[in-house]
Amino acid sequence: MSTDDTAPASDFPIDAPEGQPLSDRNENRSQRPDSDAFKAFMADSWAPASDDLPPVARVAEHAARRRRAVSDRFPGERIVIPAGPFKVRSNDTDYRYRPHSGFAHLTGLGLDHEPDAVLVLEPVDPGTGDDGGNHTATLYFRELAGRDSAEFYANARYGEFWIGQRLSMAQIKAQLALETADLAELETAITKDAGVASIGGVGIRLLREVDFNADALVDTSRINTGVDLEQADALDAVLAEALSELRLIKDAWEIEQMEAAVAATVNGFHEVVRALPRALTHPRGERVVEGAFFTRAREEGNDLGYDTIAASGNNATTLHWIRNTGQVGAGDLLLLDAGVEAESLYTADITRTLPVTGRYSEIQRRIYQAVLDAADAGFAAAQPGRKFRDVHAAAVAVLAENLADWGLLPVSLEEALAPEGQHHRRWMPHGTSHHLGMDVHDCAQAKRELYLDGILTEGMVFTIEPGLYFKAEDLAVPEEYRGIGVRIEDDILMTADGPVNLSAALPRSPDDVETWMAGIWGSTGE
Repeated sequence: MSTDDTAPASDFPIDAPEGQPLSDRNENRSQRPDSDAFKAFMADSWAPASDDLPPVARVAEHAARRRRAVSDRFPGERIVIPAGPFKVRSNDTDYRYRPHSGFAHLTGLGLDHEPDAVLVLEPVDPGTGDDGGNHTATLYFRELAGRDSAEFYANARYGEFWIGQRLSMAQIKAQLALETADLAELETAITKDAGVASIGGVGIRLLREVDFNADALVDTSRINTGVDLEQADALDAVLAEALSELRLIKDAWEIEQMEAAVAATVNGFHEVVRALPRALTHPRGERVVEGAFFTRAREEGNDLGYDTIAASGNNATTLHWIRNTGQVGAGDLLLLDAGVEAESLYTADITRTLPVTGRYSEIQRRIYQAVLDAADAGFAAAQPGRKFRDVHAAAVAVLAENLADWGLLPVSLEEALAPEGQHHRRWMPHGTSHHLGMDVHDCAQAKRELYLDGILTEGMVFTIEPGLYFKAEDLAVPEEYRGIGVRIEDDILMTADGPVNLSAALPRSPDDVETWMAGIWGSTGE
């Protein structure tokens, strides 16, 4: 081998691959005939697709109201909200499609309806738009080709033969009460009259980093019309922030979806308890747990809201343990953090820490009760008019008091709780609450003053999830604590009368957990 910095040119051939282009080679596996006879026969003798129009979906009026809020916020500007494209998992296979939450929130489209779709809010004279707003909304998407076309059977990503039927433009329009147009018209819709608003152009705001084709289209238009890209990026960021803040308060339809997701998640926890005896016998028992919950998520909902944490023993002290490759040992605690995503894309997020064989040990119960008391303190602090951050402060104060009582703090309780102390956070390093909705960590781009410093308001949905995590290698605690991780997490709806625990159907106290588990095993003969 040459040691020269510059290798011979022959080591790096620059000739293109010969023969069939690389982009076409994935089609080799299909072995599809290419004869005219085959094409003619494939295009013939298919029943016509249904043109029946569905009724207007319940979500349509709520989505229209959300679009009106965006219209009110950004009059005179063109708003571009992509759904996002397919994402490649490996080679020519894609992940299951899920649209961006901002797009789904403004259209009402969940599931895998319209990859590559883009919602455009076109500015009009104030008050003359949809519902008396400042814009008219149009959904641009790729309608499936007719059954007499080659794409019907030849396109593995978009052909009906491969992926099944999708609603037509007319059907989507009827279902969502939303104008539709062909995706081929999108470039003109985005770029027409675009430019600097001060000299008569139409300014564009884009939800960025969702669809890179949309990013490129808008950026090219901005360059061609003299728009300052740095300033435009800042305007785009404000749009992302606004869409996130729009989800801080859930409407009645969204709350129903959250309740359905929570109910399905509770059922998934029941399935996990039923599976625990088998998990104990399996070399990767955590995967048995994960699979039991996933089955319920797919049966009752769209998917998991996020990767399940099924952490047994010391793995429960790793906050985002999603490998789930460990054994489930007799005497362990199993920390299960899981949520079902409904078909509307709203997700639950619940955690319980279960004694694998049905009984907490004395030290496990002590730690569990401290976490439960902290959760209850957070719940008591979650009152209308209080700040979101007050929930966290109340919960961690209780944890600190218990750590002090157990002699684990290296300083006094007062020193630990002081801003310059915080020693107790060694064993509870995460926040106690986050907003919940279409994203498991919903509203993440909202301004600090509306999120962390925001006022708890009717319609908010958030978690309360304190925990204590004593790692096996933590020499700052006695040996009996090591290898124990406990978290309890519930989904909370704020009402005018105070907080409601949406996940209260899942037992929380140690006695109730033990009774619940024994009842499931007794009813299944385990």
